[in-house]
Amino acid sequence: MQKENLKSEKMGTKPVGRLLANMSLPAMLSMLVQSLYNVVDSYFVSRLGEEAFTAVSIAYPMQLLTLAFAIGVGVGTNSLIARKLGEGKVEEASDTAKTGLLLAIINAAIFVVVGLTISGRFISLFSDNPNVVSMGTTFLTIVTSASAGMFIEIIHSKSLQATGNMLIPMISQLIGAITNIILNPILIFGMFGFPEMGIAGSATATVIGQLTSMTYVVIMFRVKSHDIHMTLRGLKVKKQNVLNIYKVGAPTIVMNAIGSVTTTGLNAILMSFSETAIAVLGIYFKLQSFIFMPVFGLTQGAMPIMAYNFGANKKKRFYKTFNLSLTVTLIIMTLGLVLFQLMPGQLLSIFGQNSEIGIHALKVISLCFIPASFGIIITTMFQSIGHGMKSLVMSLLRQLVLILPGAFVFGKLFALKGVWYCYPFAELVTVLIFTPIALKVIKEEFLRRSSLSA
Repeated sequence: MQKENLKSEKMGTKPVGRLLANMSLPAMLSMLVQSLYNVVDSYFVSRLGEEAFTAVSIAYPMQLLTLAFAIGVGVGTNSLIARKLGEGKVEEASDTAKTGLLLAIINAAIFVVVGLTISGRFISLFSDNPNVVSMGTTFLTIVTSASAGMFIEIIHSKSLQATGNMLIPMISQLIGAITNIILNPILIFGMFGFPEMGIAGSATATVIGQLTSMTYVVIMFRVKSHDIHMTLRGLKVKKQNVLNIYKVGAPTIVMNAIGSVTTTGLNAILMSFSETAIAVLGIYFKLQSFIFMPVFGLTQGAMPIMAYNFGANKKKRFYKTFNLSLTVTLIIMTLGLVLFQLMPGQLLSIFGQNSEIGIHALKVISLCFIPASFGIIITTMFQSIGHGMKSLVMSLLRQLVLILPGAFVFGKLFALKGVWYCYPFAELVTVLIFTPIALKVIKEEFLRRSSLSA
């Protein structure tokens, strides 16, 4: 395939504003639908009672860990493919995609074992209520051990996004989410002749949605022409490809895994106050996805554009993409902040909650939205240029070094009401530290690339 015929070339030539919109809007739409699924899923689970919702909230960190590995390999593959295409190395880009697929399959197999062996012990760490333990174990076993569809779908979608194709990944996500939304009440409550499965029905709907999404994107990869090829046939694993994928992907895995550790730690801290506080944290995660998911959709479009133009040494286009992405993110996050400040009770009522604990929590945690805007875009920038380790350090600072100790100390000083302040505290301190570092790194990297091409 000749370089001039590459569809991905648009990332180096098309006007940045229009390009970012074309690449981000499909991902943002699919992420919004994913957010809707999260809320609808939680709504139906909450109809089973607070015990069921608490069980799913306790299982969430381990579910997040599974997603962390899938996204990590996908992001690492995405960044490397986009840079290779920007450098005109088409065959190496395809080799990267194939290697990413193999790594995704291996990780999925590992989680089969994880799901079948430790789910019950994990849930038991946070509750001695036999109903909560039973429901949580059932849910977690299903969503982790049967997560292959998610792994394979994500690696295919991320690889396509690296070439500038955002439409197929969007449709894939929509198909999976809509399938999930439809099946949730049917399988949970036993409608249309299906057996009443309760919490297992919610987990089964999730898995079927993932498999449906995977099926679509794999078929589209086979029947349509793309800049890269995705198949294990004839794959020769190159050590350098694996290392380069994990150079960006491993920090991403750790970043998301830290989120799992953080949520687990927060659940442990909140457990000393009440199980209601754990449920409130679970509700927050569902609600905030409506704000954060569109932003993550934006970054899905922005990262390959930045990576491509970094690889092509097009400094102005790189900066313009970075600045425009930050501006849009700030707008979205500001709207989210206003919503959480003005309507916390109404948001909580979706899940049958309207406690003073929940209202206070949503108002306080949402104060982190503005500084988080800077953190998310800076992290995306680091990933796009291959500086995954700096993204990792940012996440370690936000979610481990600051947020858990902050929650513990604020909890000791101000009781439960103080715990929630750990979120804005961690985000603000991290951004103040890393903003000047990010500006310096961008400047130095382009100076280095200019000197190499001179």
